[in-house]
Amino acid sequence: MSAGYRVVADASVCQGHQLCQGEAPDVFGFDADADVVIVLDERPAEARRTDVATAVKYCPAFALSIEED
Repeated sequence: MSAGYRVVADASVCQGHQLCQGEAPDVFGFDADADVVIVLDERPAEARRTDVATAVKYCPAFALSIEED
């Protein structure tokens, strides 16, 4: 069953701060070669929503978003 939301990362605006990894390391990874975020779990469990939302909120580059299903 779908979690009801999807995590989206715009690598074109990511600045490589990696703050998202501190909030949800199971959801956000990092491509060191490209110096950008990667989404490890596009549809994390609902129980992870608070941490994911915090990562989205505090991304300095506004590269992350949550899309509701």
